[in-house]
Amino acid sequence: MISYFARRLLLLIPVFFGLSVVIFMIIHLVPGDPIDHILQIGSSPERKAELMAKYGFDRPLLVQYGIWLGKLMQGDLGDAIILKQPVAALIAQNLPYSLALGSAALVFSTLVGIAIGALAAMAKDSLFDRALMGIILAGSTVPSFWLGLMMILIFAVELGWFPVSGAKNWQAMVLPVLTIGLGGIALVARVTRVAMLDAARQDFVMMLHAKGVSRRDIYLRHILRHAMLPVVTLLGLKIGWILGGAVTIEFVFARPGLGSLLITSLNQRDYPVVQGCLLMLGIAVMLGTLLADVVQAAIDPRIRDRVT
Repeated sequence: MISYFARRLLLLIPVFFGLSVVIFMIIHLVPGDPIDHILQIGSSPERKAELMAKYGFDRPLLVQYGIWLGKLMQGDLGDAIILKQPVAALIAQNLPYSLALGSAALVFSTLVGIAIGALAAMAKDSLFDRALMGIILAGSTVPSFWLGLMMILIFAVELGWFPVSGAKNWQAMVLPVLTIGLGGIALVARVTRVAMLDAARQDFVMMLHAKGVSRRDIYLRHILRHAMLPVVTLLGLKIGWILGGAVTIEFVFARPGLGSLLITSLNQRDYPVVQGCLLMLGIAVMLGTLLADVVQAAIDPRIRDRVT
């Protein structure tokens, strides 16, 4: 198991370097630059050229990438041009809020999604099954930012049950968690349902029926356990998806976090901060995939045997 983990970890190294190239190039190919945001109105072209040289923007992109990557390998994400603070410090201040929001949304969508998927599988092809899957599928098509605004309008403004914005207490997390989590329930439920129906066709299920085990126990104690392998894979991928989805939701609910930091920095074209935030989101996806692979291998030894 340790050797399997080490091999999977090594495979992430080229992915990381590829990710860094994509992030750097995309940011620097976007029109505009941070110098325009720090220049005073009426500044001369010479002043702009001076600042461009100061921050290294007058150098070729390949040289700029090499300098950024070299600092990155030393754990230095650079300094924010607009905020005048180390990028690592800004990320450290905002990351806990995003992790708390993303983790709560992931747990919510996972538990509710598995429960709905299991109920739908047990009631296969019934009116309840079709209605349940139809409702959550329709709900998953609603844009998250629109759902967030509706949550604010109904539960915060009209009913006054929860705060409109901020992150001062646990009540402020309820609406953002529901907004992000509701979008992920449908996918988890559908994967759980399909996986359980596939597992229900296996020979061991027929044997359990022959032994007189109740249908409820067969589905919840045996079939559901065997159906967890594709669900675990999905959850690993959803770690990055949840954090990515939190970007717009944090902005809608005016919460601190990587999302708010990223959008603000994008508007200011603060390259080092944007690069650092996108890199953190990319690493979250990589680590989520690694975690899913390791858990899969722990559940099913055949997976690590194939790699060996």
